[in-house]
Amino acid sequence: MAGTASPEAAPETVRPREDRGASQSVRAQLALRELLLSGEIAPGARLSELAIVERIGVSRTPVRAALTLLAEEGLVEPIPSGGFAARAFSEQDVRDSIELRGTLEGLAVRLAAERGISALAARTLQDLLARLDEVVAGPLAGPDAFERYIALNAEWHREITGLAGSRVVERQIERVMALPFASPSAFVMAQAQTGEARRILTLAQDQHHAVVEAILQREGARAEALMREHSRLASRNLANAARSRQAMAQVPGGALIRLRPV
Repeated sequence: MAGTASPEAAPETVRPREDRGASQSVRAQLALRELLLSGEIAPGARLSELAIVERIGVSRTPVRAALTLLAEEGLVEPIPSGGFAARAFSEQDVRDSIELRGTLEGLAVRLAAERGISALAARTLQDLLARLDEVVAGPLAGPDAFERYIALNAEWHREITGLAGSRVVERQIERVMALPFASPSAFVMAQAQTGEARRILTLAQDQHHAVVEAILQREGARAEALMREHSRLASRNLANAARSRQAMAQVPGGALIRLRPV
């Protein structure tokens, strides 16, 4: 038919320039975060934009955006002379991050207990506990069991955080957990190297049960205290992992932690 363009003549769909820029910024952020967490960029090292451009293959604009985002996450910090440096963390920094997470998660479960949760939410929590029970009671000889525990544990923590019904609290917890070693499962794989995995996971699971029971009983203060105590288990795990270089190698972001001499 006259005037009808053939398929071959149809113009190619072009992604908007801003979308391409955002994609490059995300790519730069993910690549740079991996270099930092793996220790390929040493803690305290100044980050040269040109060197990063050459290393990860993007232009300077997305690299600058990535550095700004990573500074908000706390993985890099601005330096007085300009630019950014890879941040180093002391053991006390890690403990403070864990304590802050526990405080915020404690607030979340107290709100959940005081406001009440639905029958569906209660069943979801009980199902998660049952699945975690299976992992903890089963064989822990290989990485598969620990990886399953990490996934279920992360799901449990997300669920109890969401039960507060407060996006404000959720957002602050997300900000704290942007530091990988502050997350609930940061030291689980390290535990596999210490020979105390069964005892530690059993204790953590007992605490999970106690927190859920307090929420269901509408005992806000008890739920909050239990949740804060649960978070402090991570500080104990840090102390255990710090005794072994092999164990610390299993901690996400462990390369950024400057350990005290044993």
